[in-house]
Amino acid sequence: MSSTGPSLYDAVLLDRDGTLVEDVPYNGDPEKVRPVPGAREALDRLRAAGLRLAVVTNQSGLARGYFTVAEMRRVHARVEELLGPFDHWAICPHDDGDGCACRKPAPGLVHEAADALGTVATRCVVIGDIGRDMTAALAAGAAGVLVPTAVTRPEEVAAAPAVAPSLTGAVDEILRRVRAVRAATPRSTRAGTVLVVRSDSAGDVLVTGPGIRAVAAGADRVVLLCGPRGRAAAELLPGVDEIVEWALPWIDGSPEPVDPEDMRRLTARLAAVGADDAVIFTSFHQSPLPLALLLRLAGIAHISAISAISDDYPGALLDVRHRVPAGVPEPERALSLAAAAGYPLPPDDQPALRLRTDLDAPVPDRPAGDYVVVHPGASVPARACPPQHCAEIVAALAAAGHRVLVTGGSDERELTARVAAAGGVDLGGTTGLAGLARLLADARCVVVGNTGPAHLAAAVGTPVVSLFAPTVPFGQWGPYRVPTVRLGDAAAPCRDTRATACPVPGHPCLGGLDPARVVAAVRTLAPG
Repeated sequence: MSSTGPSLYDAVLLDRDGTLVEDVPYNGDPEKVRPVPGAREALDRLRAAGLRLAVVTNQSGLARGYFTVAEMRRVHARVEELLGPFDHWAICPHDDGDGCACRKPAPGLVHEAADALGTVATRCVVIGDIGRDMTAALAAGAAGVLVPTAVTRPEEVAAAPAVAPSLTGAVDEILRRVRAVRAATPRSTRAGTVLVVRSDSAGDVLVTGPGIRAVAAGADRVVLLCGPRGRAAAELLPGVDEIVEWALPWIDGSPEPVDPEDMRRLTARLAAVGADDAVIFTSFHQSPLPLALLLRLAGIAHISAISAISDDYPGALLDVRHRVPAGVPEPERALSLAAAAGYPLPPDDQPALRLRTDLDAPVPDRPAGDYVVVHPGASVPARACPPQHCAEIVAALAAAGHRVLVTGGSDERELTARVAAAGGVDLGGTTGLAGLARLLADARCVVVGNTGPAHLAAAVGTPVVSLFAPTVPFGQWGPYRVPTVRLGDAAAPCRDTRATACPVPGHPCLGGLDPARVVAAVRTLAPG
């Protein structure tokens, strides 16, 4: 077997006009069908890879009487004549004012196509040319790749989870991601003890979960080295047998001076693990080499690490050095390193975030019935919505009839009290991370910035209204494989700065957000 590992996607769903064929407004004439360059070859590559194909298309010309159903079907027959067969056509016949659940940017067409293909939206990727396509994909929990055309607005490009220059380029990216999580040379024997490392905050540890499960599937025992900020998340992950908590001065944002004695104690502790193998997961801006040196001193014979922008010469420190392009979702980056180290995720596991099923944590008292959670805090200040604005969001949700619970850590009680006073229930400091997971699992929806609880919500399958500051790429750090609506100015001046404190007065990426858009997003993700 040349490769093993998970099937990242089951299906690719494609917009019609502007994506598969040239956009001819309200076209009812098969003679006007013109495929975009390279379309047939790109689609045939997807078919050859075992991916099913469907078209998801708004056709308001039906509602407006510009063409008939029979004429539309002749157009579609011509598309298939030129581009090959599709496994399903999902068509919205309504106009914008009809209030249907299928017209993009609503997620209905994505769900319909996934169901018709025998899968779910979270195992699909959508290719389209405008923001409506990407919004529908995210709201269904699917992946999305935008292929801009002359009509695509700059703000739509900025907000897209991934962008490709052409349909061919989009297919290249999809197939590259599929290959990346499969082990080209899987291990011939099961490993003994493997040390895995992710020494960051809770959210970073959570998004590494699929990669850690992949290692655990091929090892007798997994020991996770994490930092103090990630310990609570590490305790929630399946596949972890033991946790070693240690603050690493080359990782922490506000580190203490390097203490030689502390490094000697860490080296001795790592040696005591008795690991046969080590896999170092890092964020794309971190170097794995300092820890790799200590692991060599601890006697670990085989070390794999992920690296993106660091090109430092590794010498004899690494056996497998794995690079991933920027923008790939963090869970997939982790899975690809595990695969490169010979640990593919088993076919019966899904490449998604997941928590242990034996969690037994207390949950605070809460109002009976459905509720929406608003989590105003963030581990990095630049990624948090301004408190007054969060209060306005709570007030708007309460006015729309939602029960609103406001959550936060024990160090955020002042913040949660201020935000909850606008019409919510203050639960700040009343639960740990495991209890918060149970609270989020029962919520209709979670309104949260780019911080750990967003990934916690994804891990329990609860839809997320993502108040996402664009200081880091959304496609890499947004909620993974869970229905999501992204809000905020994706093209704000702070974009891609990695700033920890907002560099722009007034925090415009989130401070200007209309609370009514949050209410509408909750309605999209949790209707009824």
